[in-house]
Formats: sequence, structure tokens, C-alpha cells
Amino acid sequence: MGKDCGNHHHDHFRNGCRRLLKVLLGLAFIVAVIALIVYLVLRPTHPGFFLQDASLRQLDLSNSSGLLSTSLQVTVASRNPNDRVGVYYDRLDVYASYKDQQITVAASLPAVYQGHGDVDVWSPVLDGPNVPFAPYLASAISQDCQAGHLVLHVKIDGRVRWKVGSWISGHYHLFVTCQALLDTVSGNRAPGASGFKFQKTTGCHVEV
Repeated sequence: MGKDCGNHHHDHFRNGCRRLLKVLLGLAFIVAVIALIVYLVLRPTHPGFFLQDASLRQLDLSNSSGLLSTSLQVTVASRNPNDRVGVYYDRLDVYASYKDQQITVAASLPAVYQGHGDVDVWSPVLDGPNVPFAPYLASAISQDCQAGHLVLHVKIDGRVRWKVGSWISGHYHLFVTCQALLDTVSGNRAPGASGFKFQKTTGCHVEV
């Protein structure tokens, strides 16, 4: 008789756990459906990024050691086009590249919350001291400098969150690519010359 009572108690506990699990799964499903409905109704648009300015302060190439030293001042702006969705920029790392090779150390931009229609502007200095440089790229960058035209890419790698009312989403990966066609503003077009500038606001490619 005692053994039967023990089994009955065990079955009752197990049934209670099943009911609790069903309730929790049901609540999780409802929350997921609500989040999906909010997303479909609001359809947050990724923020727009623009490269406003880029000035090359240093470009020193050592053919003997295969090292490149670069210093670049850039101005990047971001605008939130959403009417009811805010954006948290939790991490933004910006760097410069030449023909897909990173030539500066990533600079961290300050975290910021961007409200509806807000615009934020950053002007970091991107430095790349003694970066190992492939020989074929060294020849290409020397030719570009001699021609007076240098194409660099300013890239931003970060993490963002969306905010709708009091609801805040999880993290999303943000990747931005801005093309900068720099022209020389001086008569010196030697491979190590600075004086290349970009002063035409251009939209950037954004992936979220």
C-alpha cells in the first residue's frame, strides 16, 4: 500500500512539471509572436551612414621592409531614418583598408543611443604604424599615388540593438563600407606623400 502511494505522488509531481513546462513554452511562444508582429508592423530600416570627409595625414611605404605606415582623419555621419524605432550603437570599430587589406588599427567610437531621425557624427583618426604590406599591393599603391588618385575604404564593424517603446531587441551585427576616392591637393605625388583629400559626402553600404 505504501509503495502505491509513493508512485501516485511521483506521477502527480511529474504531471505538474509537464503542465508548468507547457505554460512556459506557451508564454515564450506568445512573446515571440508579439515580437514578430511588432517587427513586421514597424519594419525597422537600417541606419544610413555617410562619409563626409577623409584626409590622408601620412602614407609612408618602406619597400625594403614591406611595412606601411598610415594616418587618416575621417568624418562619418549616421542617421536613424525610422519614425518609431531607436537604435543603440553598443560597439563601433572603424578602420581603413586598401584593396581588402586592413591598413590601420581599428578605432573604437563611443557608444550612443540614436533616437528617431537623429544624426550622429564621428571624426576619428585612423592610424596604422608599420603594417606588413604585400609586395603586389606596395606596387599598386605607389602607382596610385603617382597618378594622384587613391581609393581607400573606411569600414565600420559593430553591434546594434533596436528600441521600440520600452522593448529592446537583442544584438545585431552591423557592417558598413564607405568608399573614399582621394585626390592629391599638392604637387608632390611621391609614394610617401600625404596631402590626399576626399571632400564629397557619399553614402555607404550598410549590412545589418
